[in-house]
Amino acid sequence: MKGIIEAQNPAVNDTCTDCGSFVDIGAVIDEHDTLLTLKFTGDSAQADANEMAARAQARFAEVQTQYVIKTTGVDLLLTFGVSAEKMIFQLENGL
Repeated sequence: MKGIIEAQNPAVNDTCTDCGSFVDIGAVIDEHDTLLTLKFTGDSAQADANEMAARAQARFAEVQTQYVIKTTGVDLLLTFGVSAEKMIFQLENGL
């Protein structure tokens, strides 16, 4: 960890100013975490899933969608190109 800090550009600040802890972004964001599963229930489950899929496709052209129909509702599986897209989508949509 010390080597990372020493090699880091001095303009980068990834230490918490409140507690002094060091954040390794690679430990927070897994580059292979690209699958987001959303569960929809109720009478409007399919329509709600379709709307969320449309939002994802409008924001990220490469996102892949898959629907899993269940007796209790619909699961929407969104596969993003990179994990950052998944995180951005979750933040933008309050997920």
